Amino acid sequence: MFINITIEANAKREDIRIDSEQKIGEGLAVLRQSGKLPGGAAPNYFHSHLNQNLVSAYMTFTEQQIFDGDILSAIT
Repeated sequence: MFINITIEANAKREDIRIDSEQKIGEGLAVLRQSGKLPGGAAPNYFHSHLNQNLVSAYMTFTEQQIFDGDILSAIT
């Protein structure tokens, strides 16, 4: 299933549509390669605005209960 979310990292915000079974870190790597997010060290953790909890980039969106419309802010 695909979900629509917003990623906030390095003072940049990007709306994306992504497979919920994909690992968060892998999805961000694709965004960096395509130039939609700035390069540099990829964050390992994010803050979910919908669930108000810490999210690991090493797990899938489904495992971390990230749903359509959520905003993930990088924790640096």
